[in-house]
Amino acid sequence: MGGLGPDPRQPERLGDRGDHGNSTVGGDGEDAVYGMTPPRLGDSGDVHEVNDLGNVGLPKPEGVRISIDRHHAQPELTRAPDRAPLVPARADEEDGPFHPGAMLTGSDKAVSPGRADTLAAVTLTGKRILLTGGAGFIGSTLARRLVEDNEIVVLDNLHRDAMSGSELAEHPNLTFIEADVLDADAVREAARDATHIVHLAAIAGVDTVRESPVRTMRVNVIGTYNVLEGALATRGSIERLVEISTSEIFGTHAYNVAEGHVSTIGSVGETRWTYAVSKLAGEHMSHAYREEHGIPVVTVRPFNVFGPGQIGGGAIRAFIEAALAGRDLTIHGDGSQIRAWCYVDDMVDSLLLCLERDEAVGQTFNVGNARSAVTIFDLAQRVQRLTGAAGEIVFQPLHYADVELRIPNVEKAREVLGFEAKVDLDEGLARTIAWYREQTPALT
Repeated sequence: MGGLGPDPRQPERLGDRGDHGNSTVGGDGEDAVYGMTPPRLGDSGDVHEVNDLGNVGLPKPEGVRISIDRHHAQPELTRAPDRAPLVPARADEEDGPFHPGAMLTGSDKAVSPGRADTLAAVTLTGKRILLTGGAGFIGSTLARRLVEDNEIVVLDNLHRDAMSGSELAEHPNLTFIEADVLDADAVREAARDATHIVHLAAIAGVDTVRESPVRTMRVNVIGTYNVLEGALATRGSIERLVEISTSEIFGTHAYNVAEGHVSTIGSVGETRWTYAVSKLAGEHMSHAYREEHGIPVVTVRPFNVFGPGQIGGGAIRAFIEAALAGRDLTIHGDGSQIRAWCYVDDMVDSLLLCLERDEAVGQTFNVGNARSAVTIFDLAQRVQRLTGAAGEIVFQPLHYADVELRIPNVEKAREVLGFEAKVDLDEGLARTIAWYREQTPALT
């Protein structure tokens, strides 16, 4: 791996945990969306409003084993509140080591049934591709698709680590650099001679953001600046820089939002919105570098990514792990908030198109699957059904601001890139549940 010095990949190093906390983009893949307030769908600003779930083709919840005080918009628990807690929202909290050894790699001959025909062909070959935050959920999934025919450089501080213990970590075409995106010199060195950069490193996840809004702003803004400066330093070789933003820039009510809709950010002083503000600043900065310095930038706004290998927070991971462990599935709020879920293979397909297509340069794309839009209560029911869970669905109050409605318009990605999400919600959930069963057989 020319220009990077000795390859520092040793198993013991991959198990370390840094203190600076640049995790992979989770903005939407790892968002702790199980804690929600009920929708107030009448205040939509510049985005479309929805007053009836039937208008967007969403099923209304079936009968619930709870009583809900509609005047206060919070359910009353019919069971004692001393239930087992949800899975922690951050991978570096109470959960144990993560070993995704069963995840597929590009060299695996066996592919899960139904998976091979949904993966887009990879046309990039012989490229040097830097993935910041590449050891995380989306980054490691992308690396697996690229590593056979390209030189992959992963820069990550392992705050969230989905790569250790996997075949990917030992692949001869992959160089791992344990560093933080706040380290400008390390980023510049990693970017040297790169043809493509995918900037995934960020602080994400509601609990992580609320715990340290200052760190969130530093990593997401200064880290993005460092990556852009690294691209500028290797301007002679750089062909594409894909910057990962977030759907949270659309605010609390986002139905059928297109890329041109005005961004809407929550109130100043509400810490959770520091994430959206920092990612929006990254978008403006990235496109300013394109205008002023000619860096071939593309921005992607993911909408709630999930799938095998997900680490950190997230409703789907929390529900599946609780279901397989025989615990209750806990919803914060009344479960009427709406999300459109995008399977990770579809997300990676969109990134490959952004890396490959010249038409992508200078553009911003929403990436998601509007067909997979459901309420959080419906999501919990689906996980319960697909796992055969013995636990019940219970509700707890919510104590912070959250997004109430989020459904993308992906027409631009469809027209410009040819992107189309292939994996719908139940199929994606079934694959994800199967993967978690393989990782934790004792729970099943």
